[in-house]
Amino acid sequence: MKVLLTRPEGRNQSMVDALTEKGIDHCVTPLLCVEATPVLPPDTSHPLADVDMVICISANAVSFADAAFNVDTAQVKDWPSVPYFAVGHATWEALQEKGIEALEAPDDCQQTEGLLTLSALQDIQGKHITIIRGVGGREALAEQLSARGAKVRYWEVYQRACPPLDGAAVSQQWHDFGIDTIVITSGEVLDNLINLVPKELFAWLRSCHIIVPSNRVEAQAHAFGITQVTNANAANSKAVLNALKL
Repeated sequence: MKVLLTRPEGRNQSMVDALTEKGIDHCVTPLLCVEATPVLPPDTSHPLADVDMVICISANAVSFADAAFNVDTAQVKDWPSVPYFAVGHATWEALQEKGIEALEAPDDCQQTEGLLTLSALQDIQGKHITIIRGVGGREALAEQLSARGAKVRYWEVYQRACPPLDGAAVSQQWHDFGIDTIVITSGEVLDNLINLVPKELFAWLRSCHIIVPSNRVEAQAHAFGITQVTNANAANSKAVLNALKL
């Protein structure tokens, strides 16, 4: 097994440590970078004003939101004292680092479907819920919360992009290194991978074992013609290592 790790810069270390300890060859090529969205205009109602509950989609959502509180023009200067929810364990840990206690999705389903099973998100008629996220994604979560009577809005604190890479060159490097397993932690990472790999190397890509974090990304991979897909049901290192049978 030779593993490609694709998380954004600085987010791969725990997997690097685990694979190194087990003597498994790997390489790291971040296929996603994130940057802050523009500051909210002063005359815009802040998404955390008069909120009853807050849901954080990712660790990036936590860190970029926290940074936004420190902007001079910010209308809301700190995390409000309300119940918090984290889709995954890494997000839960990021909130813990800010001194915020949160509920997280169950270990066996750290995604939208799991979060929606929490008892605290059942009786939410009339509750104002803000979902902190990047630009786009997790529409199903807002739809389900709205169907339960909640008033849902977004605070989009970061945006995603593909790092500047020479697709043909980097794909050839992966191929020559012998990569046969690729860890994908979001739909955006999978999109960037597909867009980078030239058509002459697609047969190699389709022969790889792809680890994905959710049902949604699993379906996305199948739609691209990738058949060797394992759903880790979360993006954290423990779930990925379990999916790799490590």
